[in-house]
Amino acid sequence: MSAIAETMTGVVLPGDSTVAFREYPVPRPGRGQVLVRMRASSICGSDIRAIYREHLGKGPEAYQGVIAGHEPCGQVVMAGPGCQRLGPGDRVVIYHISGCGICDECRRGYQIGCHGATRAAYGWQRDGGHAPYLLAEEADCIPLPDSLSYVDGALCACGFGTAYEALLRIQLSGRDRLLITGMGPVGLAAAMLGRALGAGPIFGTDLAPSRLALASDLGLIDHALESDDEALSRILDRTGGRGCEATIDCSGAPSARLLALRATRDWGRCAFIGEGNTVAFDVSKELIHKQVTLFGSWVTSLGHMAELVERLDRWGLHPDRTCTHRLPLDRADEAYRTAAAGEGGKVCIVLDDSAD
Repeated sequence: MSAIAETMTGVVLPGDSTVAFREYPVPRPGRGQVLVRMRASSICGSDIRAIYREHLGKGPEAYQGVIAGHEPCGQVVMAGPGCQRLGPGDRVVIYHISGCGICDECRRGYQIGCHGATRAAYGWQRDGGHAPYLLAEEADCIPLPDSLSYVDGALCACGFGTAYEALLRIQLSGRDRLLITGMGPVGLAAAMLGRALGAGPIFGTDLAPSRLALASDLGLIDHALESDDEALSRILDRTGGRGCEATIDCSGAPSARLLALRATRDWGRCAFIGEGNTVAFDVSKELIHKQVTLFGSWVTSLGHMAELVERLDRWGLHPDRTCTHRLPLDRADEAYRTAAAGEGGKVCIVLDDSAD
């Protein structure tokens, strides 16, 4: 284990689609905390929507000018007093919300929904992963198996966890045809995990031909459909007029949400996980009369994230296949511009050659 530096350069997001670099002292862990050397820190669509372009967030999404990056993965280099599981050398994924630990949501493992005043998201209200070191609560860390790369782990820290939670919520199985609207990084994650859970055929829609091509080239979807006025009829034509038993919107676009709902088969299940915007629909026609169950799903729980990591190891799956751009920390500006363009797969900041 190399010596720990005294200072480090971290990335902050001032808004107006800009990136800034600032110098920080390297923190030291307190009771129950670990210092993690960052190996990979990927960029989430929520970072682009609510921080990079402009500081829109309120409450849980309020950005406090901290080091950015809420999808961190790395290796423990120092453990503070009272740590019981982790020590130097341990590889970890970090659940990106540190909750109060005592509210109902935290006690269920859903720190994302923590109601406590001390709730803080890494990269939003406390320093995140876009720096050489991150100070984390030991309780927020999940061991990363040797079979998974640090980029694999970073992608689990939010995107794949969010997709996995939604698929669990709609009880996806081999009985189901699956439609995914929005083939960005979370849509790619939903497709990869949906395939592993036995769903098929899998339909994917998007406005960007490049994202549909990537999903097809990776073998994650069976039907790549442009998200236009004819998308619904194409889906119905290929499902005998019935639609899909399971659908999930990963885009947050009103038209894509409506497509997901309309393409859901009678008695089917639909999940909305794309953030932002609104949607309007005829409730009786699209929901009640079709006996459809509609879910809203926000990130995942600490327990389900640990389960996801274990299953990826068992299944031999690698989320890093969906990562199309890997850039070093000093090219963070380029990384964010690439992510904001919304045409490729996942963008990840790698802080060490061993990240892969």
